[in-house]
Order: sequence, then C-alpha cells, then structure tokens
Amino acid sequence: MVTYLDSTYQEALSLTKEARDYLADRTRNRHPWLKPEDRLQICCESMRLTTRLTQVMAWLLVQRAVLNGEISVDEARGPDNRISGQNVCEPPDELPDGADPRMADLMGRSHQLYMRVTRLDSQLDRVDRAKKKAP
Repeated sequence: MVTYLDSTYQEALSLTKEARDYLADRTRNRHPWLKPEDRLQICCESMRLTTRLTQVMAWLLVQRAVLNGEISVDEARGPDNRISGQNVCEPPDELPDGADPRMADLMGRSHQLYMRVTRLDSQLDRVDRAKKKAP
C-alpha cells in the first residue's frame, strides 16, 4: 500500500505542477476572440481542475501523515480528512468552446485520479464497517 500511495502521490504532484504551468500560461495568453460566456466556462473548468487536484493532494498528505505516525488512523477517518467536493469535481457533459486539447487532457487525467482516490477513500468506510461487525 505504501508503494501505491507513493506512486499516486508522485502522479498527483506531477499533474498538479503541469496544471499550474498550463493555467499560468493560459492566464498570460487569454483568448480575446472567445465570447465572455465561453471564457467564464473555461474559468469554471479551471477551478474544477484545481479543486480536484487540491482534494487529491490533501487526502494523500493525510495518508502519508498516518504512515509516518504523525496522526492516527481514526483521525484520518474523520470527516474533515476525507475526500470531498464530489458535486464540484464531477466533469461537465462537455468542455466549453475554446477549451484546447491540453485542457481536455488535464481535465480527463485529473478526473481519473480523483475517482481513483475517491475509491481508496471509500475503503476507509469498509474498514470501519468490518471493525464494527467484528466481535
């Protein structure tokens, strides 16, 4: 599990840096020919991207803290340390006009990573249920 969390952390960190660089470049090179509503939609999707990655990184850092003995497993299972934002992090049916292929790629990869970490987080509930059933 440690190796899996380490590789997932490295993947998340790399994707976060890639998204940061993309968004910084995109901010400098805005596309004035886009309609205001399309620019607004792109901004919303950029926030969705950063929200996903922030949620993933926060969850992974909590898991690393557990592995390093900095916090207890019970503390990590607390509601404040669980992955959240599901209603915000769900992808739209389609990307807005003006979204380039790189943004589409980042959105897709961030969603896949978010869903993977969400599945890992849900396993904490299974462990809790199993502990409660045990005599």
